[in-house]
Amino acid sequence: MALAVTVAVVLTRISAPYGRHGRSGWGPTLPAQWAWCVMEVVTLVGFGWCFLEGGEPRATDLLFLGMYGGHYVYRSVLYPWLGSPGAARVPLSVVSMAVVFNGINSTILGGWLYLHGPEIQMLSVWTIVGSIVFVVGFVIHVRSDAILRSLRRENGPGYHIPQGFLYRWVSAPNYLGEIIQWCGFALVIQGLAGWTFVVWTVANLLPRAVAHHRWYRERFPDYPASRRALVPGLL
Repeated sequence: MALAVTVAVVLTRISAPYGRHGRSGWGPTLPAQWAWCVMEVVTLVGFGWCFLEGGEPRATDLLFLGMYGGHYVYRSVLYPWLGSPGAARVPLSVVSMAVVFNGINSTILGGWLYLHGPEIQMLSVWTIVGSIVFVVGFVIHVRSDAILRSLRRENGPGYHIPQGFLYRWVSAPNYLGEIIQWCGFALVIQGLAGWTFVVWTVANLLPRAVAHHRWYRERFPDYPASRRALVPGLL
């Protein structure tokens, strides 16, 4: 978690070089679809391995697998191939760092849930509330991604100002949705491992949301002045 704070500070000064912030000088690159697939599928391997090592699964074990696995099936299988084939290539250095992080993170979470085996009640207040929060965040995340994908289909190549849904208030609702998701997951699993992931998610996505917001404002003179980067009305 301390390292996450350090990374967050670095990312406020150096935007990770992929997507709209892509630039040369970061070494060999991979096509965006394959880069995202490689980066994210590692999580399914790490978490799935812990699940298999955990023995006879309980109902809550299947819930955790459905939540975590569902998100990363979307990120590693669906999201990359739904995107534009002409998406900017991703430096192999960025892919490598993501692979290392996802390998560590998935086994920290999976190890806590399946190998240490905390007793979590399926119908506890935290499980129910956390699951609802997770689903809300996932819907926000997926819906926001879909709006971004539709921009080029409707307006042609290049970048355009997203409109509608939570884009009325913030520049990066997809990132807001993902943060909400993992807050919900942390509520469900009731352990430091979950909140460590939340801290890392915020450390990565908050600076990038701010960079996106600044990028939009610099390139579009008519960008909505009331729109914030990540949190409506605040940030």
